[in-house]
Amino acid sequence: MSTDDLKKTPLFDAHVAAGARMVPFAGYSMPVQYKDGVLKEHLWTREHAGLFDVSHMGQARIRSANGETSPAKSFEKVVSADYQGLKAGKQRYGVLLNAQGGIIDDLMTARPDDDGLFVVVNGACKDNDYKIIAETLAGEATVERLEDRALLALQGPEAAAVLAAHVPEAATMVFMDARAVTAFGVPAIISRSGYTGEDGYEISVPASDAERVWNTLLEDERVRPIGLGARDSLRLEAGLPLYGHDLDETVSPIEAGLNFAVGKSRREAGDFLGAERITRELGGELARVRVNLKVLEGAPAREGAEIADADGNVIGKVTSGGFGPSFGGAIAIGFVPPAYAVIGETLKVIVRGKPAAAQVVASPFVPTRYVRKL
Repeated sequence: MSTDDLKKTPLFDAHVAAGARMVPFAGYSMPVQYKDGVLKEHLWTREHAGLFDVSHMGQARIRSANGETSPAKSFEKVVSADYQGLKAGKQRYGVLLNAQGGIIDDLMTARPDDDGLFVVVNGACKDNDYKIIAETLAGEATVERLEDRALLALQGPEAAAVLAAHVPEAATMVFMDARAVTAFGVPAIISRSGYTGEDGYEISVPASDAERVWNTLLEDERVRPIGLGARDSLRLEAGLPLYGHDLDETVSPIEAGLNFAVGKSRREAGDFLGAERITRELGGELARVRVNLKVLEGAPAREGAEIADADGNVIGKVTSGGFGPSFGGAIAIGFVPPAYAVIGETLKVIVRGKPAAAQVVASPFVPTRYVRKL
């Protein structure tokens, strides 16, 4: 895709004005870093509040098509989580599954109000996701893509204080709350969640107001703009998988360690795509599982690097890897047979043809700071 073919988020001009280095990502021109660079942006988010443009992601409303069928019940045809049991004002993580139990995409679904479900999916997957959902739910539910909205993420230990100065209700929310509110003078949907392991919020606003909201938040000295580079290192330290790298249509939620994304009621009913495979895997029949690795020597192990046992036999592959600035060393996520996924197990990663020692460690690499109660 040429630069001219890339889409632009409503904040494109603001990024350029701030000196961002723009790169292709999910079909969009997105900021990978600003003038401070990835390392400083990463640490700023861990210490203060980072502001991210995630408007490339897909936002949609799922509503009943006939006024009778619950959109949550219909939605469960294509996802693993229990959305009929989702309380008003809450959101839940889930995965869109194929018939083999592989992950087509991972997504967040909320009930911020009485207007059906509010769904956010990955930018690179959104066209396919919404096509599948619309076709499967035809006659029962409708999918309205919210192309006229932007999405901002405010993340870090000072995010709550920053946002509460503009949206007092935000201070009363806890992790995975989602509300439809008036914020910055416009209709907004705010969730207390994010993709960094830090406390923070995701803020959906009309696209026409996005730059004003962005600039208003940046007026606070505790807030700086953060690019995709730091977003990736932050989520890696938090042990959060990335679709297209750690997750794809061959990987099941159980292999990926996302057992919580398969609701208890769904397991009992077994009424979702790929249920046969996922039920077997929940029972322990797994060929591979996701692990976190601390690389003990040499350069970071990047995506595609092989993982070997202590004798040098290749047993798996790295799916995400890099340097963890807050962790203080090289870290990686990959897949290995369950017998090797034991905390403390010593393995090897093959980097530039040379084996380097690595150790299986617990997830996350850096403690998360979600606010689960006030």
